[in-house]
Amino acid sequence: MTATRVAGLACALLTLSIAAPATAADQQPTGNVQEALNALAKTTGVVGAIGELYVDGKRVGQGSAGSRLLNGKGGKIPADARYRIGSQTKQMTATVLLQLVKEGKLGLDDKLSDVLPEVAQQDVVERADEITVRQLIRHTSGIPDFFGSGRFDNFDFTIYYPPIELVKAARGLPRTGEPGEKFTYSNTNYMLLGMIIEKVTGHTLPAELTRRIFAPLGMSHTYLPTKPPQGIKGPHGHGYFPDPQGKPRDVDRQNASFGYAAGGVISTARDVSAFQRAFVQGKLLPASLQKVITDPPKDAPPQPSPGSRLCGGEPLVQAIAGSGPGFMATTFTSLDGRLQFAVSATLSVSNMEYSPDAIDQAAKAVICPGR
Repeated sequence: MTATRVAGLACALLTLSIAAPATAADQQPTGNVQEALNALAKTTGVVGAIGELYVDGKRVGQGSAGSRLLNGKGGKIPADARYRIGSQTKQMTATVLLQLVKEGKLGLDDKLSDVLPEVAQQDVVERADEITVRQLIRHTSGIPDFFGSGRFDNFDFTIYYPPIELVKAARGLPRTGEPGEKFTYSNTNYMLLGMIIEKVTGHTLPAELTRRIFAPLGMSHTYLPTKPPQGIKGPHGHGYFPDPQGKPRDVDRQNASFGYAAGGVISTARDVSAFQRAFVQGKLLPASLQKVITDPPKDAPPQPSPGSRLCGGEPLVQAIAGSGPGFMATTFTSLDGRLQFAVSATLSVSNMEYSPDAIDQAAKAVICPGR
């Protein structure tokens, strides 16, 4: 099979501002979730959309629009169905890693060559003796994204690629900068972080995510598949990706190898909302370590001006997004952690070409109707 570039599990880790947020309780009444999703499902390239709105941990809105399969087939997607969250996974991976830092099992300034000696010994990562754990978390390592190698196929649903093999695929690509020099988004950083977690704990990454995050937060419908043919459990929406002739092709099976610590988690609106609520409210990490994730690195994409923020900045909302072949998913959270709107859209076009604007508009209609 001819290899085509795998559509990256892209994500804006956090959209933040330092302005004081209005609380969820202080904001005006929220909008109708079903109506917002109806509008989202009508936009070009969307097959189906589901979402739920939570305030203080209670669901106050829910909806499903479009269809489970392409061309209106398969009925509705259950509103509480599981879906891929893509690079929202990175925040979970970083949280587990930083919990290990808190426990003294490794340090933020530890070198990659010390915590994962094999990548230096086998020359898998260039300059591994200079790259730190902190730089991996913050995308400032200079390690290129393995997706750029062109070796992997969106329609390869069967071959298992161990994380080390994906990291090796980035070795021949040009570095994106000096270690610590600047921000350059790379999924390879998080493949390495997953490997570090497994090395330090002696457990698999799925096991550590479950023990440290999913189980304590009651995220009973969330899990991390790592090998084909593992996929989404239960009824759910199917996503599509154009083949070389431009015809949408079902990519529901998707190769679990490509996700892992960078973008592999499968969850529900309820569960990702529970995670965001706990994270924002400081229940998973002390503030000093939480800032390693949330404070923008040097040269990170500029933050939006107050006038261009969702809802005009009142309430102040952050958006955690993830996408991959056939899907785009975003969780919006108020900065006091009291409100979450989690939405998933399955696509019939390339996720690299689909604009997230329609999802943002759905969030605006729900979180701050009438503005």
